[in-house]
Amino acid sequence: MQERYGIEKKSSTIEPKMIVLHWTAIPTLQKTFEAFEQSKISSHRPDIKNASELNVSSQFLVDQDGTIYRLMPETTMARHVIGLNHCAIGIEIVGGTKDKPLTKAQLKSNIKLVKYLASKYNIDYLIGHYEYTNFVGHELWLEKDANYRTKKTDPGKDFLEGVKKATKKFNFKPTPPIKVSEI
Repeated sequence: MQERYGIEKKSSTIEPKMIVLHWTAIPTLQKTFEAFEQSKISSHRPDIKNASELNVSSQFLVDQDGTIYRLMPETTMARHVIGLNHCAIGIEIVGGTKDKPLTKAQLKSNIKLVKYLASKYNIDYLIGHYEYTNFVGHELWLEKDANYRTKKTDPGKDFLEGVKKATKKFNFKPTPPIKVSEI
């Protein structure tokens, strides 16, 4: 937390301000657990390995059948989104590829999970992983390495819009427009 965000604290707790939806691009629950199980990141992620050997993590995982798994406490910082982990709850969704698209059951479960989290915490934003760079220069953005970025498309615009539409009663703030000069 000190190195990436300049946060000095003894615990890894967060005050959730946003929910970030991801897809794993891994076809099965078992393979996803295997990918997340190791504490060090595998060599298949050179795009983020140079920033840290700490493996990716997320608070929640949603299987193809809609089953929701809690992988870690909601208020423990996970490594799932550059620049925003200190304030974001991550939801990983199994699949997201042409051969293993996200399902209606996953959409329903994400809606339920977002409603639960938004009722429990003061959540300002619900975003797709592909929108994270829109926060560069925003007050929530704390990443110190100006070159540490990845290009993302998850969880897809249609899936995200489906969850946003079903949770509009929470009046999430709109994702800020991208600041091209900040990237």
